[in-house]
Amino acid sequence: MKKITLIFIFLVSLVGANAQNGTRLIGFDAQSMGRAGTSIGVFDSPELMMTNPAGLSFLDKTSLNIDFSMMAPKMHFQNSLNDADGAKNLFPLPSLSYVKKSANKDSKMTWGIGMFTQGGMGADFSLKNELYRDQTYVQNVAAGTYSPVKGAYSSQSYHSKFAVMQAGPSFAYKLSNKFSVGVSAYMVYSTLEFRMPFGMNPAIMQGEPNGMPGFTFGQMFSMSPSQGGFGYSEVIASADMSKLTAISVGGKIGFAYKASEKLSFGFNYTLPTKLTYKGGKATMDMSKQMEDAMGRGIMGLYANPAMKNTPLNTALGYVAGNFTQLGIDLSKGVAAEYGLDVTMKLPMSFGYGMSYQTTSKLKLALDAEWVNWANAFDKMQINMSGGTSVNVNKMIGSSSINMDFPLNWKNTVIVKVGAEYRACDRCTLRVGYAYGSNPVPATTLFPVFPAIVTSHVTIGGSYNVSKRVSLSVAIESALNNKETSSTPSGIQSEFSGSTSQLGTTLGHVSLNWKL
Repeated sequence: MKKITLIFIFLVSLVGANAQNGTRLIGFDAQSMGRAGTSIGVFDSPELMMTNPAGLSFLDKTSLNIDFSMMAPKMHFQNSLNDADGAKNLFPLPSLSYVKKSANKDSKMTWGIGMFTQGGMGADFSLKNELYRDQTYVQNVAAGTYSPVKGAYSSQSYHSKFAVMQAGPSFAYKLSNKFSVGVSAYMVYSTLEFRMPFGMNPAIMQGEPNGMPGFTFGQMFSMSPSQGGFGYSEVIASADMSKLTAISVGGKIGFAYKASEKLSFGFNYTLPTKLTYKGGKATMDMSKQMEDAMGRGIMGLYANPAMKNTPLNTALGYVAGNFTQLGIDLSKGVAAEYGLDVTMKLPMSFGYGMSYQTTSKLKLALDAEWVNWANAFDKMQINMSGGTSVNVNKMIGSSSINMDFPLNWKNTVIVKVGAEYRACDRCTLRVGYAYGSNPVPATTLFPVFPAIVTSHVTIGGSYNVSKRVSLSVAIESALNNKETSSTPSGIQSEFSGSTSQLGTTLGHVSLNWKL
């Protein structure tokens, strides 16, 4: 059991898929992917453990299925400072499944066990951010002042990785020759990483400056410079969240009805799954934010006629001294490390599928699914504790930071249509199209969670190497989709009015061995 768990964790570490609808793949082996992932009402593969476990009753033999897929996403992001492609990553998506049919033809029970890549998302960008620029001071000799001047940009890493795999048994029971019920119970293992400049409302800074009871650093940072504040509507820290892992349990219920050799129907219900990530690490570095605040402090100082002609080093020392009086010793830095927990959910869904053998050679299939993203990806609950920076703790008012990161995804409907044609005794050709509405609203669209693809075109085929062994391949193209963020953005200001694009190409290969 320990070895199986280690293999499971290793496979998850490889996965960082840009999912095909939200964070979910639309299919799990090359056979179904050739026809756009239609499988709820098509009872022909161990993949049914992921789509409709009741259909396992209608498989004809014990079988082993090995699938390997490779995803190549293409991403682009554009705002007032950037017009950049995402990194050209490749994501492997492995799956392995086994179904056991009883040698007793009168047996009503079929069982299986499998390990599947369920989905995820991930992106890597190197982007400019208005705060992350070289800052120097230029002297105005006539005015006797110095002003902060922004220079070259220092590109920042924007990174995410959200990977989900599941493993467990499935059971199907035939209530009659035509009707079966089934259930899948599985362990879910997930990893999460997140890194980028992180914008926060100044109100998060609830600490009180020394000698100013009832007044917070948040008020100071947001207050107008004319009133002695800094005038920020947003404060930014370089954030890096890593080493987050979650283990949970989930399940699926299915019903399968084979009306005839030509016509079949299926229905499934997927339970929601709570993911609680524990034992993570987070860093929050506010160095650039405080450097910028120093610049604004210098401008405020020189606005005082009595301070004109003050040498720059003296003025910098004076502003730093003011921070010290407020309880912030800048010589100790403003970079903090935290322990990290994050809570998310995977959605509940309902699905319906059917297939019809129109001729001896041609089969048509349809799936329709409703996915309850609104109750799953409404937010990420972020809990950071044990902050190591006395300065950050002073400004926040605590060594802990608890916040809800907004997602506000919308429920989606996915429709898949597919066809397969028996071209010869040993070969079958497939084609399909899938459409899933975009769950990501304009208010929370940002480049490292780019789950916005909607349309998929697939093509594939199978070849029977022998009576027991078949090889299937498929190519899936998730067509490029472009979306524009709202103004203002619900995430942070740099994403207001920005555009994100995502398209992916996937290759699938499956080997099925009837034992």
